[in-house]
Amino acid sequence: MKKVFLCAMCAAVLASCNNGAGKKEQALTEERDSLMQVISDKDSELNEIMGTVNEIQEGFRRINEAEGRITVNNGDVESEASKQSIRENMQFIQDAMAHNREMISQLKEKLRTSSINADKLKKMVDDLSAQLDAQNLKVQELEAQLAEKDIVIARQGEAITTLNENVNTLTAENQAKSQTVADQDKQIHTAWYVFGTKSELKEQKILQKGDVLKSGDFNKDYFTKVDIRYDKEIKLYSKSAKLLTNHPAGSYKLEKDNKGQYVLHITNPDTFWSVSKYLVIQVR
Repeated sequence: MKKVFLCAMCAAVLASCNNGAGKKEQALTEERDSLMQVISDKDSELNEIMGTVNEIQEGFRRINEAEGRITVNNGDVESEASKQSIRENMQFIQDAMAHNREMISQLKEKLRTSSINADKLKKMVDDLSAQLDAQNLKVQELEAQLAEKDIVIARQGEAITTLNENVNTLTAENQAKSQTVADQDKQIHTAWYVFGTKSELKEQKILQKGDVLKSGDFNKDYFTKVDIRYDKEIKLYSKSAKLLTNHPAGSYKLEKDNKGQYVLHITNPDTFWSVSKYLVIQVR
């Protein structure tokens, strides 16, 4: 009987040990899987950030190429074909600069809400901003050279008849009117949006005592400007989002991407922005 009792006790102890070892192994497995998921998420986020950086750098490369295609011949009157080429390249540069400016702004916002805390990435974004500022100065100098070229051309044409001078005057007036119309059209289609945590919105006086944009002293520079004709998607980089400003139901959708983060899709821009040209979204 003693032998039987001892055997039973040993078996119970072994079973208890095995059970404990199994739970410990399961806990280690779950912890490992959790860490692998975190690493995978960070890799995906880093790849997305670096993809944006590469796109910005490619934009700078194409801007430099376009600048190289613009030549200003001292003292020579440019042909119409040459002038058209210069105008097209300048327009491309301006569009590319605007796109890079927007991409850098989005990258700054992405790093602000990112789980990746890398000083090197932030330094890289600061360098891109500095490069954009330097590029902007180069474009301004180029525009000044072209403006001076126009003056030279005008001086060379001083012998033009009065009729042609009148035509030039009318052309300039029409261009000014067209520019005014274009500026007014752009203003009509301009809107502003911002998203942030409750504390961030309060800090910028966008949210005060539960009310949004009730006073005029909120920080307008904290908003991002958009053209409502083209900007119809806003990534919020958060798993919690709530619109604080009033926008008609049915004119937008709040949907989650493959990371579970919300994206605002504006399905009917005219209706969406009809109540307010300011959009405020609280995230967490």
